Amino acid sequence: MFGLGRHPEKSETEVAAEVAIEQGYGGQSMVAPLKRVLLQQPAPPAHDGDWRRYGYRHPVDHGRAVEEHAALCQLLAAEGIEVIIQPADEPGRLDSIFVYDTSILTDEGAVLANPGKALRRGEVDRARTMYDELGVPVIGPLEDSAIIEGGDALWINASTLAVGIGYRTNTAGIDLLQTYIQPFGIDVLPVALPHWRGPDECLHLLSLISPVAERTAVVYPSLLSTPFMQILHELEWTLIEVPDDEFATQGTNVLALAPNKVLILKDNTQTKSLLEAAGVEVMTYTGDEISHNRQGGPTCLTRPLLRDVSGG
Repeated sequence: MFGLGRHPEKSETEVAAEVAIEQGYGGQSMVAPLKRVLLQQPAPPAHDGDWRRYGYRHPVDHGRAVEEHAALCQLLAAEGIEVIIQPADEPGRLDSIFVYDTSILTDEGAVLANPGKALRRGEVDRARTMYDELGVPVIGPLEDSAIIEGGDALWINASTLAVGIGYRTNTAGIDLLQTYIQPFGIDVLPVALPHWRGPDECLHLLSLISPVAERTAVVYPSLLSTPFMQILHELEWTLIEVPDDEFATQGTNVLALAPNKVLILKDNTQTKSLLEAAGVEVMTYTGDEISHNRQGGPTCLTRPLLRDVSGG
């Protein structure tokens, strides 16, 4: 792919990185320097009881949500990242703020998700429209009984995408995703997720693990499957274990801005100390309304569009 034969003096990674930067999307990595990212402004409630329908902890303070989201966008922009802000969805679509879930992005384009949470199905049309506007090809959609949410997808490396199987992603979704992306040299690694508290509470793979550098991640091992933990150990990953009390405040939900430079919720002070002890630079943001109430951290709130995998 990418006409590699025209550049015999360059590695496949270098050529892929050059093409991604030129086209404005790509980078099959969770930790390479973040260059371009999409966020979506929070939608206001349509009815007083919307927060209950979505399983939030308390009624939505929309004004506070808008303020926190704007501050998060400013923080990312101040790091030299191109921030694309999508306008708010229609009133009542409160989860649409979590733009990571509606697609899976590869160097070849986007696969549109099919959320396991039925309330979120309408968000995918907006993702398709945004990708059309940005010139990002859509490889294909997940449809009908094949369900996937982006929060279950984690790049182990540029050719291996781990995908959690749980209440938000099923085997039919994984099979169809594999059909779409295997021609591009990408293998899907299914990872079983635990029942935990059942289908009414979201538990994505990225709820349990977030890479912070190559083969380094924060994890909550108590809920990760033994086979997946064995794979990580076989690949010689360094695992930084999040304390029990900070799993509840999304200590495992960490957005890498670059290798060993991350963004986390400000409340996770123990996790911050553990990361810093491991040589990771840690930035923090306030997310009482956009994160804690809705139980979605910085990875959920952002859709990385371009990461520079050149290593330069």
